[in-house]
Amino acid sequence: MSPEVRTPGTGADSARRRVHRIALVAVPLTAVVLTLAACTVAKSNAGGVSPVAKSSQDSAQPTDVPTTQAAVPAAVIKTVPAAASGVNPGVPVTVSVSDGTLTSVKLVNAEGKSVSGALAADATSWASTEDLGYSKTYTLSAMAVNADGKAVAKKSTFTTLTPANMTMPYLQRPGGYSLDNGATYGIGIVPVVHFDEAITNKKAAEQALTVTTTPHVDGVWNWVDDQNVHWRPKNYLASGTKVTVTAKVYGVQVGQGLYGQADQSVSFKIGAKHISIADDKTHTVKVYFNGRLMRTMPTSMGQHMTVQGSNGPVSLWTMDGTYTVLEHDDPAIMSSASFGLPTSSPYGYAPENVYKAVKISPDGIYLHSAPWSVWAQGNTDTSHGCLNLSPDNATWYYQTSQVGDIVQVLNNGGPTLQEWQNGDWSVPWSTWVKGSAL
Repeated sequence: MSPEVRTPGTGADSARRRVHRIALVAVPLTAVVLTLAACTVAKSNAGGVSPVAKSSQDSAQPTDVPTTQAAVPAAVIKTVPAAASGVNPGVPVTVSVSDGTLTSVKLVNAEGKSVSGALAADATSWASTEDLGYSKTYTLSAMAVNADGKAVAKKSTFTTLTPANMTMPYLQRPGGYSLDNGATYGIGIVPVVHFDEAITNKKAAEQALTVTTTPHVDGVWNWVDDQNVHWRPKNYLASGTKVTVTAKVYGVQVGQGLYGQADQSVSFKIGAKHISIADDKTHTVKVYFNGRLMRTMPTSMGQHMTVQGSNGPVSLWTMDGTYTVLEHDDPAIMSSASFGLPTSSPYGYAPENVYKAVKISPDGIYLHSAPWSVWAQGNTDTSHGCLNLSPDNATWYYQTSQVGDIVQVLNNGGPTLQEWQNGDWSVPWSTWVKGSAL
């Protein structure tokens, strides 16, 4: 640029020119600064990275350093049982995997038959769903893959234990009668588990027994002896209650070398509330259905004495206590010899058919038809312990009563009803709970 030629001036004009010149010089300087700033921002927006950030990025990623990636861990399979022999057949076989998923699990016996099992939804575990056999050999094979698809496999063979002896649980009710699946029983029904071998580890056996009720009711098992355990709640079961009794004893050791032979289960329901009260003061049996008096039946009970039998004293009392209905017989064959009193005794009698007989004690106490004692019914005790009824009343009771219905006997005196005589409900609750092994 050529130098600017200016004409010198004086006075006010000259001063104005000087001021104007200063302003002209200031404007270009400001423009330069603004232009530089605008250029800097423009470059940053265009490139996406500020000069400082770009310089840092360039220095952090030198082209001569290679990148590395962490190795994917291999899948690890774990199987249970780990033992090779003496395996409990009642405990599920399990397979689990860490750092991977299962692709195949197979458990077979010595004959090549597969044992059923279930794989978890996330494919990280598997468990057998059926019991194994005693004294059997099984082979377990499992495969899994890790996140990279690398496969691993595991295989093991084991043998289950051999019991020295086994015991079968039978689901019953008092008196040795079976509990029937789908049946309807009275409010006093008492489930019984009878083992066909003496149980020495009662705690282990009792832990394998459950009673499920809907609606829920708390109850307790009570061991009557080494082979029989009874269950009842504190109060009678409510009508409509659904009950399931389960003995899951397979694989459970309940004594020295003694194991459960098989699991058992039965379900039933509770029917209408029937309670009969036999009072020897009034010589009557009053029958209540759901709290309503349905019938008053005159009766003749036991003779209030003990006589000598062939094997010792024989009671002719109707023992006070709370019974339940056990069985309906039509006819029942009765004889004095069946309870140790010979026919030749002054109080003995030959075998005979007794009709419409409702049994309430395993040692032979019934409510039954007794046409020969109608004259005594309602006023005099003449029986050997049974509750004599007229044919009409006996027929009605036979037709309307349920197994498990409550029968209370009051004021006959003499010995009281024992638990083994179907007297479960005569045992005070505080005493009953002490009979549990738990």
